[in-house]
Amino acid sequence: MRRRGGPPRGLALVLAACGLVVAACATGASGAPTPAGHAGGAGGAGGAVANPALDTGSSLGGQPVPGMRLVNQFGQPMALSQFRGKVVVLAFVDSQCTNVCPLTTVSMVEAKQLLGAAGRQVQLLGVDANPRATSVSDVMAYSRVHAMVNQWDFLTGTPAQLLAAWRAFHIAVQIQRGAIDHTPALFVIDQRGRERTVYLTQMAFTSIGQAAQVIAQRVAGLLPGHPPLRSRRSLAFIPGAGPGTRVTLPGVPSGSVTLGPGSPRLVMFFATWLAETSDLRAQLRALSSYARAARHGRLPGLVAVDEETTEPSPGAAAAYLKGLGAPLGYPVAADTTGRLADGYGVQDQPWFVLTSATGTIIWRHDGWLGVRALEAAARHAAR
Repeated sequence: MRRRGGPPRGLALVLAACGLVVAACATGASGAPTPAGHAGGAGGAGGAVANPALDTGSSLGGQPVPGMRLVNQFGQPMALSQFRGKVVVLAFVDSQCTNVCPLTTVSMVEAKQLLGAAGRQVQLLGVDANPRATSVSDVMAYSRVHAMVNQWDFLTGTPAQLLAAWRAFHIAVQIQRGAIDHTPALFVIDQRGRERTVYLTQMAFTSIGQAAQVIAQRVAGLLPGHPPLRSRRSLAFIPGAGPGTRVTLPGVPSGSVTLGPGSPRLVMFFATWLAETSDLRAQLRALSSYARAARHGRLPGLVAVDEETTEPSPGAAAAYLKGLGAPLGYPVAADTTGRLADGYGVQDQPWFVLTSATGTIIWRHDGWLGVRALEAAARHAAR
């Protein structure tokens, strides 16, 4: 039982011991922190204990889950108690998040997919962690751009209802310099409504699939017959590929794009789900003006990189670019593994990185910039 007037036994201490309470989520959150990995918890195995980009989970001891009554993206009233009999994977997600939350969302979906037919016994739930975007349309918009509309229930409510839910689960939510910060926690709840394990999503693109496997293994251990996972991968640390490493990425929609030392470049990381929080179409088109100036030799060349690891499908970027009606004036590549994003230190979307000819990062920027401001920043940084 929970102790009246005090924090739930275990969870508050777990979050403090992990050294991570909040992570910046909203667009414009400059310098979002890179969470430290937490190893050795429930679900840890093999190389995972030496993987700083992967939280292998911490046991919560099976205490009863708090009561919570909210509405989902369709406006339907819901309570946690209605999911008794299923294993629940519950994550706190900012409905307008542009960095860590999409990683959480993908890991939830992939974890359920790894369970195959047994995934029908699992319920995915999100709880809105953005005090400024709490309407049903807000959680529906996030669900739509991430292709989650019919894959989960994304819950929201009045500010008072959400505050009560955050406090019950010891989720810290705050607004700093206009950005929404919150604890990026994901809970596994058993069929009897007991909290079993908590995970903290790490801002590491290469570890999304690894996190999914760890979560899926924990869920499988709670399901009848402990079903085997459909596939497994190594949980060892995957190093990023920074600008000092020459890499060739698949082009979007075709061809290939090579990055690395040799010439200065401006690299812009993005994902198609940014259309929820910004005019992505206009922003991508506007960057063609920068590319024209670069071709005249006045600026470093521009390359856009779609962070495919967080897209709702592998073909999302190609389909989106086709819908623009005209080709962009610069190449677009797909980071299919997340190694480039991790190597370039990407902490948000969009994320600009200016690299020197020798392959070092000389400037970075979080969020969209007008073309003139971008040109001025690139000229100044390249001096």
